[in-house]
Amino acid sequence: MRHAAILLSLLLALCGLIAPASAQTSSSSVVYIPTADGYQLQAYVAVPTSGNGPFPLVVMPSSWAFDYTEYRGIANNMANNGYVVVSYSSRGFGCKALLPGAASTCGYVDVAGPLTVGDASTVINWALANTPSDFSRIGISGISYGAGTSLLAAAFLPVDPNRKWKIKAVAALSGWADLVASLNANQTPSSLGISTLSTLGVTGNMGTLMQNVNTDLAQLPPDYFGAVQLVQNDPDTPLRSAINGVAQLNESGTAVLLANAFEDGLFVPSQYINFYNQLTGPKMILFSHGDHTTPEILGAQGNPNEIYTKVTRWFDYYLKGVQNGINLELPVQLKSNTNVWDWYKDWNAVQQGAVTYTLTKPICGVLCVLQPATGGFTEGPGVTWSYSITRGFASPTNTGVPLVTGGQPLPAVIPTINRSNAAVWVGPVVSATSAKTLWGMSPLRLTVTPSSSSATLVASLYSMDPTGLATLITWKPYTLLNTAAGVAKTITLNLEATDYQIPAGNKLALVIDTDDPRYASATPYGGKVTFSSSAATPDTLTVTLR
Repeated sequence: MRHAAILLSLLLALCGLIAPASAQTSSSSVVYIPTADGYQLQAYVAVPTSGNGPFPLVVMPSSWAFDYTEYRGIANNMANNGYVVVSYSSRGFGCKALLPGAASTCGYVDVAGPLTVGDASTVINWALANTPSDFSRIGISGISYGAGTSLLAAAFLPVDPNRKWKIKAVAALSGWADLVASLNANQTPSSLGISTLSTLGVTGNMGTLMQNVNTDLAQLPPDYFGAVQLVQNDPDTPLRSAINGVAQLNESGTAVLLANAFEDGLFVPSQYINFYNQLTGPKMILFSHGDHTTPEILGAQGNPNEIYTKVTRWFDYYLKGVQNGINLELPVQLKSNTNVWDWYKDWNAVQQGAVTYTLTKPICGVLCVLQPATGGFTEGPGVTWSYSITRGFASPTNTGVPLVTGGQPLPAVIPTINRSNAAVWVGPVVSATSAKTLWGMSPLRLTVTPSSSSATLVASLYSMDPTGLATLITWKPYTLLNTAAGVAKTITLNLEATDYQIPAGNKLALVIDTDDPRYASATPYGGKVTFSSSAATPDTLTVTLR
């Protein structure tokens, strides 16, 4: 039911069928904003009807496959609260002419390239010239593709000595700060994520880069590694990641609010955390459970929403000077799977109290069929052992389908996992008397020896009940490319961040597989990966449990 409700919400929001939560009392209109290269951006403009202007301005670039109607509800709400808001269709989306052979009026999607980022400046300049906007109080906000564009605009818009304005505050929701780390984590293409973007992209006019990506995806089998290489090798790609503009953001003192879902199927938490930790200006980061955009998508249409409540307070303080105390809050705010918010002063405080477990060799009982090979967790020293798995034709684990399973796949039955295709470790009972919470990112160190020059691993950490039924907590892929076959290599991967309460009586279960439906695997069918450990370099999992 939870997954169905999430999918229904997304469909309703996409179709613009969810009504704003409050009656519109501000003035609104739909306009076409001309770009310097001869195109037009559709935009919804909401302007306060009372109060003395000029008013603070917030511009909102649309998400991938959405148009200017996406933020209509929150635009009205903010206009009622004294903002000029311009919600606009990102370049290539919301086109006026869609007939075959018709010339596009809205440009072509350049995948958050320089033209798309420059459009933010175009929209701001238009608003300053055509609405009662205050050039000294400008913010930008968006969801997903709009979030990425918002961060890029704040970081990379060129400084014009004749320009009087700058972006003072950003709210980027379910977005990316590092595009490569999002689509190709640890050299592992997110095949379902890339396919989702390609499929939804049919609503827009794709530019050259995305057309070439789609060509790779149209092959049988799809060439996901080639597709991500096209993006990585594009000369504009460094400017598609705001993490490369941290110095500019810090110098300008831009106030940056980030929000994301722990289980986001497109833009994983770790890349936001890495970016957040490098910011030195005013900043806040929010994580809650759900899939891509689900924590805030209904709020964009004006419905009551805790993420957009925080966004509005952020702009109220940094653009309007309202002393609402948001600047005094602990800035790292995490919501558990039991819907409890926990606040921390920084990310290091989230990870305090971590314990490192050494992984023991997976072994089976007297009857291996009834007691399949399983390793354990120990706080003692490591010993020498090795254990091999082989890539088969059916993956024993599943990290879910972006935008379909709500960030949570069906539970796994740990005892039934084929141990020839996956390695399994099960820890002791986390707590027999009370629930404990797993916090932050969990580093996993492994020594692996692939039988081929390329190999992919997907590590999944579960909460397993006494019957062996397990719920996915977090995961992470890792791919070795162009490595020496038969040569051991020690790797470290950080499982994605979480705030997850584990019920009393449950155990942690770690499963490492050679592939997963969400990712493209470089391990050939029949290829082996051998895990090995020693006293000098033990295989370990570090977790923070409190």
